[in-house]
Amino acid sequence: MRNPRPALDAKDRALLWSRLRVPVRTFLALLALLAVNVGLGATRPFEQVWLVELAVVAAMAAIIVLVSMEVRHERPLVRLFAGLGFFWVAILFGMTLTDYLAR
Repeated sequence: MRNPRPALDAKDRALLWSRLRVPVRTFLALLALLAVNVGLGATRPFEQVWLVELAVVAAMAAIIVLVSMEVRHERPLVRLFAGLGFFWVAILFGMTLTDYLAR
C-alpha cells in the first residue's frame, strides 16, 4: 500500500521551519521563564524574591502580548487598547487579591 503523504523535501522543510521558528522560540522562552519562576518560588533564595518573580511574570506577559497577539505589527491605536486591556486585567486581579487578603 502506498503512503498517502509523501515525505517533505528540503524546500518544504525549510519553509515549515521558517514559519515555526518564532512560535517555537516563544514557547521555549515562556517555558524557561516559567522554570525560573517555579525555581524561585520553591527555593526562596532571599527575602524580596517576589520582586524578581513579578519581573519574570511581566516579561512573560510582554512576550505573550508582543509575539502571540502580534501587537508589534499593529497600528498604534490597537497597541494602546491592547496595553490598556492588560492594565485593566491587572487592576481586576489586584482588586481580587486585595479582597482575599483583607478577609
